[in-house]
Amino acid sequence: METSTAVYARLLADPGCTLAGLRGELGCGEQEFARALEELQALGLLRPTTATTSGLAAVSVDSAVRRLLADSDRRLAGLLGEARRTREQVEHLHSHYLPLRTAAAHELVRGPDRIAALLEDAARSARTEALSLRPGQDQSEAGLAGKLARERIALAHRVALRTVYPAAALHQPAVLAHVQALTAAGASIRVAHTLPLWLIVVDTRLAVLPAPGEPPGTAAVVVRDPAVVSVVRELFEQFWAGSWVPSELLGRAAPDDRHREVLRLLAAGLTDQAIGRKLEISDRTVRRLVADLTTALGAQSRFQAGVHATRLGWI
Repeated sequence: METSTAVYARLLADPGCTLAGLRGELGCGEQEFARALEELQALGLLRPTTATTSGLAAVSVDSAVRRLLADSDRRLAGLLGEARRTREQVEHLHSHYLPLRTAAAHELVRGPDRIAALLEDAARSARTEALSLRPGQDQSEAGLAGKLARERIALAHRVALRTVYPAAALHQPAVLAHVQALTAAGASIRVAHTLPLWLIVVDTRLAVLPAPGEPPGTAAVVVRDPAVVSVVRELFEQFWAGSWVPSELLGRAAPDDRHREVLRLLAAGLTDQAIGRKLEISDRTVRRLVADLTTALGAQSRFQAGVHATRLGWI
């Protein structure tokens, strides 16, 4: 910075000096001198000219500032023009093409590429929630990567993402890694023994279902009728209520002996007081152990904790 200031001051005071003479006068190295010139030109304090021996002319600070502001104004005007053109294109799409897509309450979409584009559209437009049942999960690297990318779009919008997978699907390392990545990104993942069909619900305004009689993954029905979407959402909630958080996502192994004994007594129908007397521990300790278990199992009640624990083979 000191070298740049000295070079600028000297060229401003004596426009006729040579660059070699100036560098020798300042006693600086070649690279340091070159960096100083580059910095001054980038700031607009030096400009090329044929009128001086050095080939450079020093520009006043006021002139450099005015030029920088003028350049900034030009760039801003360009950005505003681009934004205006984009807005016009969006309005054109909305007015001319969106009615064609939304006029029907149901729409048949064919082809994996078109389905993927539909799902990406849905992820970008989601604002509150995205719910899905995922039997027949595509286990290919490309399929899982595409799904993860789409769901991260929704999560970036702070959308509540809830998905239920078949428990057997997590036996596949690729699917397990996929759901672990989704969980880390903020999604809520559960599993169930069986799922009847693949479905997606977005914001209570759109549902995507498999097309009847079509091979899996080749066609989908998009539903926008609010009443039908509400029924599909209710179907999802029924399976969500009966699902559980898999042990692979709990961040802990099977329970220790104390927690396992509490589970066994819970399943037998004992109250907290009876469990405390049986294990010779306080009621407060029992409540803490039960809270640990229900949290670890993703359960909403003591009964649900017992059901999930049984499914996982914990009792």
